[in-house]
Amino acid sequence: FYYFVRLCLDKILLQCVLQSRTLSGADAINALRPFYFAVHPDFFGQHPKEREVNENSLKRLNGYLENLQKPGFRSFKPTQLTFYVREREPNSSNVQESFSASGFRAVSFTLHTRDLLSTVLDILNSCSLSTEHVQSLNVNSQPHKEAKSTVNRPIKWDKTYYSFTGFKDPEEELEQAQRVETTLLSWLDDNEASAVKKLKKSLPLRKELERLKIELSHELQLSDIRWQRSWGIAHRCSQLHSLGRLVQQRPEILKNVKGRTVVFTDRSGMSAAGHIMLGTMDVHHHWTKIFERLPNYYKLQKRLLLLEDRISQLLGGIQVIYIEELQPLLTLEEYYEALNSFYNKLRDSRLPFHPRSLRGLQMILESDRYAPSLHEFGHFMIPTVCDPAALQWFIFAKAQEARENLKRKEEMMITEKELIDTSTERFSLDRLYKEPSVSSAQMIDCCKRLLEESLPYLQGMHLCISHFYSVLQDGDLCIPWNWK
Repeated sequence: FYYFVRLCLDKILLQCVLQSRTLSGADAINALRPFYFAVHPDFFGQHPKEREVNENSLKRLNGYLENLQKPGFRSFKPTQLTFYVREREPNSSNVQESFSASGFRAVSFTLHTRDLLSTVLDILNSCSLSTEHVQSLNVNSQPHKEAKSTVNRPIKWDKTYYSFTGFKDPEEELEQAQRVETTLLSWLDDNEASAVKKLKKSLPLRKELERLKIELSHELQLSDIRWQRSWGIAHRCSQLHSLGRLVQQRPEILKNVKGRTVVFTDRSGMSAAGHIMLGTMDVHHHWTKIFERLPNYYKLQKRLLLLEDRISQLLGGIQVIYIEELQPLLTLEEYYEALNSFYNKLRDSRLPFHPRSLRGLQMILESDRYAPSLHEFGHFMIPTVCDPAALQWFIFAKAQEARENLKRKEEMMITEKELIDTSTERFSLDRLYKEPSVSSAQMIDCCKRLLEESLPYLQGMHLCISHFYSVLQDGDLCIPWNWK
């Protein structure tokens, strides 16, 4: 009897200790401010791949934090996350200027904690961010190392307690969860029903989206309508309805859009690729101004193309290109300014490139690098601030490798398309696509391994090849390209 009473008292004591260490949702957000500042996608505007990875990871992290605040939450399934964290200069005191030119570093960690406080500490420590400010919150936080070693439990219960009471041993459950690695089949088995339910719910909206897109494209004689980010179907429909209302209200201002592509994005203007950008946070007044300015944008675009030709002549005929998937979404003005600055530097340096010696090669201009590099697809990635002499040497040294990479790119693109078509047909998918941050080589590897499997779960589904497992709000299944 004494032993039983002691166990009950110990259990009450444990609950009191845990309650004194709880963290509210608002406290957790305040504690994670340095983390959000270091990883927020808005700060990665010039790095589309890293921005998308952080967007996806933040969605999954927010879901994890929300679940922790639900009553009775007892899931011990580890959640692996990857973030690109902006670097700080060690001696800088100015927050706005405290990030180094290298930009960021990749950080991966696994969450398996049961309370908000431990989760916050895990995140901050994993990203090498200070945890001192957490101590100022109204919680009795234990040192993180101690908390981690005891699975966030100040009292270590003897195994006989669990056999006597019938309660589950959280340490044992955690160890089992960590030993069981998520596999594609197990994940599909757990999430297929949820994805099907969301997909069925989204089907009417998907049809509405397709109808609106076809009608507007036909009415305005557009080449295409796209979205920069992965907004949900309902959000996209709302944007098309807004454009449709503007067409009805001001049809005269839309006479200059024929043959163009409209991109819904974060800001309005014309992109470096010549697409009409409509900011999703802007009102019709801002969109109207963009359509009214189109003639001026077209004049600037002609000057930009002429500038690219002049740069090409100075660099032996190498072609200057802009790749939307690999470069930041620049406005036409921003891109023209970068090209003009680069052209003036080349013109003044008078590099001795033989005319047309580099015909067939390609280059993209980047504003966030200091050294030139060669992409796996064969194009040179040239910084606007690159030293002309170093640029000349690098291009000469890598020219043959660049030609080989360009040839391999063509073969790889053909292989990728064939594998996507084959996989779509084999698994009766409604759609198979990848995130921009997934390379062609990764997509090819993923599809080849998928074709070796029997996956009845995928029939009629929308499958996205990504870096993480997740079910999107409209029922799309996202799986990592390197699934197990």
